[in-house]
Amino acid sequence: ANHTLPGSSGAASRPTPENPYVASLLSPVLHRQPLLQVHYVDDPELAYVLLRYRECHDFYHCLCNLPVAVEYELALKFFEFANLGLPMAGFAAAFGHLRLTPAKRQRLFGEYVPWAVKCGSSARSMITVYWEQRWEQNVEDIKREFGIWDPPEAKWRRPLSEAKAAAEKRQKQAEAQLAGQT
Repeated sequence: ANHTLPGSSGAASRPTPENPYVASLLSPVLHRQPLLQVHYVDDPELAYVLLRYRECHDFYHCLCNLPVAVEYELALKFFEFANLGLPMAGFAAAFGHLRLTPAKRQRLFGEYVPWAVKCGSSARSMITVYWEQRWEQNVEDIKREFGIWDPPEAKWRRPLSEAKAAAEKRQKQAEAQLAGQT
C-alpha cells in the first residue's frame, strides 16, 4: 500500500486521513477527544508523558497495520516493550494474553510475538518521534527509516467501508462539539 499518515492541506485545517482505518483510529488523537484524557495522575508532566504514549501507540497501530482488538493490542505491546522497554507494555504483554481464547493465544505466540520481539528490538526507538510533523510522509518510507517490517497479516473484523462511515460520523460529531464550544 502506498498510504501516508493523515494529511493536512493548510496550517489551520485538521488532518484528513486518506485511509479509512487511519481515520477511525486517529480521530481521538487528531481531535483531542476525552478518550485520551489521563486520569489518576496528579503531576501534569507525568500526565503529559502518558497522554503522549497513548497518542504514539495509535501511530504504531498505523505503522504496523494492526487493528484494534485484544490480540493485536498485545502484539503491539510486545513490540513496544522490545522497542521502548516500558514496564507497562511488558506487564500488559505478560498478562494480557490470559484474556485470549486458546486459538488466539496460539496465534499470538506463534506468529505475532516472534515478529514483535525481533522487529521491536531491532527498530530505531520510536518514543521521541514527532509524528504530527510526518503527516505527508509515506508510511513505507517511515517503516524503512525506522527498520520496521510488516507483522503477519491481521484479520480485519470491519470492512473498510464501515470504518470509513464510522470515521466520518465521528468527524461530524467532533465538528459539532467544537462548534458548540465556540
